[in-house]
Amino acid sequence: MDRRRLLIAAAALVAALGTVLVVVYARGADQRAEDRFESVEVLVATQPIAAGETVETAQAAGKIGTGSVALRDRLDGALTSLDGHAGQVALVAIQPGEQLLTAKLGSSSDAAAPLPIPPGAMAVSVNLTDAARVSGFLSPGAEVAVFLNGIDQQNGQAFTRLLLSRVTVLGVGSAAPVATTTTDDTGAQTVEQLPRTLLTIAVDQKQAQKVLFASSNGELAFALLNGDSEVRSGKGVTAQNLFR
Repeated sequence: MDRRRLLIAAAALVAALGTVLVVVYARGADQRAEDRFESVEVLVATQPIAAGETVETAQAAGKIGTGSVALRDRLDGALTSLDGHAGQVALVAIQPGEQLLTAKLGSSSDAAAPLPIPPGAMAVSVNLTDAARVSGFLSPGAEVAVFLNGIDQQNGQAFTRLLLSRVTVLGVGSAAPVATTTTDDTGAQTVEQLPRTLLTIAVDQKQAQKVLFASSNGELAFALLNGDSEVRSGKGVTAQNLFR
């Protein structure tokens, strides 16, 4: 009899714990759904805004509008109005679809100076995800190795291979989030806005051609280097040699 009572008590305890876990999960799901679908209004560029252009000029030319973004996709410092920014200029070029950020506006004396391009080199910009840019740890002056994730046109195999062994980052700037659609096992589709960042690097002509071609035919990823980092070119990695 005592054993039976013990089993009943244990079952009741498990049931109560299960109820608590269900409630906690449901509340968390509600919050996640609210973060995903709740939207806010922010100022966005509707046309390219040049570095040094005043907010008044851009607004008069219809280059600034209002856009609705998911709450979790609102960038830090995103503006909802131009109050308090009279007379300020764009410190960097702002592309259509970008959210207007406090950090990108300032006085004309703060306007971005020309990029410090090394003699004989040129500047090339690529658009990367957070993971591909080392999760935000890149800054001007950093040295990186550039990798390409692509598909071999001859055999259709996916590969990852070193593209450039060491180049210098000249600039880092936000870009408009990119919409991606995923489909689950039930066929339901979910659209997410993934943040991307423009990375500008110093390269020679041959390197520039490689970067531009690769970025149009695959996905680039940067690896942050230090003075002791060892980088070697090779055949890269495919499904056939991944575990060798």
